[in-house]
Amino acid sequence: MIGIYKEYWQSIPVLVVVDSAKKEAPLPTITYFHGFTSAKEHNLPLAFLMAEKGYRVLLPDAIFHGERNGDLPSKEMEARFFAIVEQNLKDLAIIYQQVTADNLIEENRFGIAGTSMGGITTAAALTQYDWIEVAAILMGSPNITEYAQSLVENMKKSGVDIPYSDKQIQGIYHSLEKIDLSKQVDKLNERPLFFWHGENDPVVPFDHAYRFYEHMVPHYKNPENIRFLREVKRGHKVSRFAIVETVKWFELQL
Repeated sequence: MIGIYKEYWQSIPVLVVVDSAKKEAPLPTITYFHGFTSAKEHNLPLAFLMAEKGYRVLLPDAIFHGERNGDLPSKEMEARFFAIVEQNLKDLAIIYQQVTADNLIEENRFGIAGTSMGGITTAAALTQYDWIEVAAILMGSPNITEYAQSLVENMKKSGVDIPYSDKQIQGIYHSLEKIDLSKQVDKLNERPLFFWHGENDPVVPFDHAYRFYEHMVPHYKNPENIRFLREVKRGHKVSRFAIVETVKWFELQL
């Protein structure tokens, strides 16, 4: 029977989805990050399918989301988007330390994935942690600096009040370069990486991930270790097709 266990690792609420009979056993383990304004519970369908295949899946709430919701106004939430991504990276380190200390990872088989903001987090994490074995990015961008620049430009065009000076904005760009996978492609080190993206995504540009994928394919000795699935006429919403293919990816690679 697949169990869902609510736990708290330091300040992080985490849902642990795993075969109840193997809850304390070392297993291949995946952390899945939700999207902006979403919450950990929203990714239970994928987690359940993964747990059925023998994986332990960890679903954390990002800061200001779910159980960590600070009731911030939407504009303030938007202004903190990249700070949330950076906190996700710190949370991932805590999660990894926890499962490592409890001897819950089988043979270093640790993967991460995420949707939208969670996909952006996944790409950024690959620049920081070499213990990530496999990753999947669903409608996220591996070009976090470029994504930030496009958001600022769109806000300016729309007449939205930006709560940062131009100097502060440049400082944010500079900070993001440290976690920008597109600027540190050597950090990927041919680790298995999967992309799914809808062609008509109005939120996270499709071409960010696709351009990165095309650039990286020649850098892989085994091209089967990097894969891009594009879904025609799909917007900013993960389809069942994407979920099933993500499960297949981890089955193959982790």
